[in-house]
Amino acid sequence: MAPMPLPERDLIAQLRRRVSPGGRNRLTGRAKASIRVGMGDDCAVLRIGSDLDCLVTTDFSLEGIHFRRNWHPPESVGHRCLARGLSDIAAMGGEPVAAFLSLALPGALPQSWVRAFFRGLLRMAEQHHVRLAGGDTAESPNGVLADIVVLGTVPRGQAILRSGARPGDRIFVSGTLGGSAAALAQLRRQPRKKADERQFARHFYPEPRVQLGRMLRERKLATAMIDTSDGLSTDLAHICEESGVGAEIDASSIPNARVGQPRSVDLDLALHGGEDYELLFTVSTRARVPRTLAGVALTEIGRITSSRKIRLHRMDDKTVPLKPRGWEHFRKK
Repeated sequence: MAPMPLPERDLIAQLRRRVSPGGRNRLTGRAKASIRVGMGDDCAVLRIGSDLDCLVTTDFSLEGIHFRRNWHPPESVGHRCLARGLSDIAAMGGEPVAAFLSLALPGALPQSWVRAFFRGLLRMAEQHHVRLAGGDTAESPNGVLADIVVLGTVPRGQAILRSGARPGDRIFVSGTLGGSAAALAQLRRQPRKKADERQFARHFYPEPRVQLGRMLRERKLATAMIDTSDGLSTDLAHICEESGVGAEIDASSIPNARVGQPRSVDLDLALHGGEDYELLFTVSTRARVPRTLAGVALTEIGRITSSRKIRLHRMDDKTVPLKPRGWEHFRKK
């Protein structure tokens, strides 16, 4: 039996070592667009002019991995498909501009499902003033496969990267965490019963924090940033790895989502559950951070350290290592 692919983080690290860091077009020798940031961040950053940088991100939505047709209505699948890319643009402090969709569909899929999928996707595009500018279609032998590419812009040199955190910086997160994972937990417990879309709106219809990301950039608040698509523990590890730092997190400060007042989700779901699409960012000790920005609550949950280790201060006053246990493709379960 052929060995399985490397875990996602190891696979990306291997590719980054093999890809040339140069930004010139090696076929023509002309510097049409230089690559300012490549693999390792939420978006690639391309220098294409004197005033703006171009942000480029791509994301899969795979049936059976990111959604199930018996759980997720087609409008939700289309909405979530574009929201994934928009959230990456938000994490760089950018402004989304256009999207390209490659869509592979089983031959027996009802056209009504396809129409509803596009209804959800285009509604989200209109909300964020994004144009669906092209793509491709094909027949799939198994399930639905959607690959979204989103382009955005950011003023030259102002993209917020994962690598800007420094020891002493404070760590903030927007909104609440764990709500999407709580919805999946309920669906797994009762696979034939649909979860309440209103109760779990942040799972079925997540709102990427585009305006918040832009305001954090404009106000020069965030020193490093990432979206919480893979889970707080894993996404914090990405920031620490790229910045060469460590972190300490206070469990009592983590804003757990509530799924029916007054009950809040389990701490493990808030720490490791993904697909919340909130923004996790670091801030200099000198900066003043408002309690809300762009209508979204901001919560301080810890600080950056120089130790290169990530630790969690639990509610029983014990401090323990916080390992990245969020989503990672190809990781042995």
